[in-house]
Amino acid sequence: MGSKTKIVVLHMKEIVYTLIFAALGILLIILLVIMFRFGHSSTPTASARLYTPGIYTSSLTLNNTNLEVEVTVDESQIKAIRLSNLDESTAAMFPLLQPAIENIADQVCKTQSTDNITLSSETPYTSQILLDAINEAIEKAAVH
Repeated sequence: MGSKTKIVVLHMKEIVYTLIFAALGILLIILLVIMFRFGHSSTPTASARLYTPGIYTSSLTLNNTNLEVEVTVDESQIKAIRLSNLDESTAAMFPLLQPAIENIADQVCKTQSTDNITLSSETPYTSQILLDAINEAIEKAAVH
């Protein structure tokens, strides 16, 4: 009862084909993981496009002085909000106007929404007028 020795003969061609198919399989898995990984998008898709990029304005009148609120947007977010054509006499007449727009602009740029904005207790009416003008400009920028 001796041991029976088994001899396995492998052809080099079979080993090479197996290695090539294994490498292609690993490469395919890596490509699929890269293509379909969740939560990452390098460019905004058409469904993520919220705004038409540009600078949009809305007018408001304070004491017979016309001011414009400028809202700068790109495809997916609000970049900046500022008052344009604010001259020194208007700034002197309404000294809390600039701090109010800066406060609102900071909140809107952080939250990317005009909902639940905390208006300053020092300038609630002016802040509300500015917020309405910002909403009007954002509406102009929105993709429908």
